[in-house]
Amino acid sequence: MPSSARDTSVQPSPVADAGARAVQTRMTLAIFALATGGFAIGTTEFAIMGLLSDVVEDLQISLAMGGHLISAYALGVVVGAPLLAVLGARMPRKKLALGLILLFTLANLSSYVAPDYGWLLFTRFISGLPHGAYFGLAAIIAASLVPPTRRARAVASVMLGLSIANVIGVPLATWIGQQFGWRLMFVFVGLIGLLTLVLVTKYVPFQHAAADASIRRELGALKRIQVWLALLIGIVGFGGFFAVYSYISPTMTQVTGLPSTALPFIVALYGIGMVVGNIIGGRIADRSVMGSIYGCMIAVATVLLVFSWAVRIPWSAILLVFLVGAAGSMLVPALQTRLMDVAGDAQSLAASLNHAALNTANALGAFLGGLVITWGWGLVAPARVGAVLAVLGLLIALFSGRLKNRQRVSSDAAAFVE
Repeated sequence: MPSSARDTSVQPSPVADAGARAVQTRMTLAIFALATGGFAIGTTEFAIMGLLSDVVEDLQISLAMGGHLISAYALGVVVGAPLLAVLGARMPRKKLALGLILLFTLANLSSYVAPDYGWLLFTRFISGLPHGAYFGLAAIIAASLVPPTRRARAVASVMLGLSIANVIGVPLATWIGQQFGWRLMFVFVGLIGLLTLVLVTKYVPFQHAAADASIRRELGALKRIQVWLALLIGIVGFGGFFAVYSYISPTMTQVTGLPSTALPFIVALYGIGMVVGNIIGGRIADRSVMGSIYGCMIAVATVLLVFSWAVRIPWSAILLVFLVGAAGSMLVPALQTRLMDVAGDAQSLAASLNHAALNTANALGAFLGGLVITWGWGLVAPARVGAVLAVLGLLIALFSGRLKNRQRVSSDAAAFVE
């Protein structure tokens, strides 16, 4: 039999292979461009904490007033996430992303030239405004560039910029601020913002806003019970992560007995855990979004509970720091994807609200952790509070899943009757 008769399969042409590789490369570069913006945002959000003493001394303000610079940014995130997402609903996605990064960049450069505390407080608030709207929009763009079975991984890739910022960006910005003055930290972040503008302009494809996009339609997301339940999972369940993270320094030095010189390593290890958790979270969420949320909540509760006992032994404390960072970050891609799933045609607002919820979780975890410490329960108490919060987050997730199944059964029954 001739060989031509035996081989009937159609072989892909070199041109088709080259075209597929080119599409894959453009998609990767687009997601990298969006993640670069996340890197800049994560750096400015957390680097100020390591430079707070320098800021306080230079501006001759109290430590409490310095802390308000952190709170002002978080308040900006909570206010800006829904506001900018709704106002930008009718804008093309790429144009909106560029506008948000431009606002972020200008606000950080304004912080560099701030003549006094009041102006710096204002620019920190403005810097926080684009945070949630940008991450929500970047997640939507990234998810639209890949097949449905890879959405969560694309979202996780964007969020990876935020995680890597805790490993590289924050330590580097802190070092720059300590060596050359705290104001230069804002220049460093501003330069990354300018790089993001260039990369997004070059690599992110143009996408029109939906033809029927409107402020009213975006606000319609707030009528959906599943949107509120997803936000509650983030606020309550992720609060446990921040209950520990907020007090990690005194816990490691006073309970574990590590020297203060080990703290940069501990913080970096936390960040590495966040990177690993983010990658794993994207992969498991692509298999089952709700299943991933259930599993992550159980993992967070377990790790935090073990942490409260194991933190007194140096080697186990170090291991648990990594695991807390990983377990907490695994939840983020699933939550982001869940909000996009339940938002219907109000994608922008729902996606951006995830980051408002996570910043609320930050405030809740830090507050409750500080409360139990004030009551005299010790520095291990925040981890136990965090475990309780994670269990509550799991219960909310289970209720959300049960409600989803009921709605599916009802819709199937109605279709059968028709």
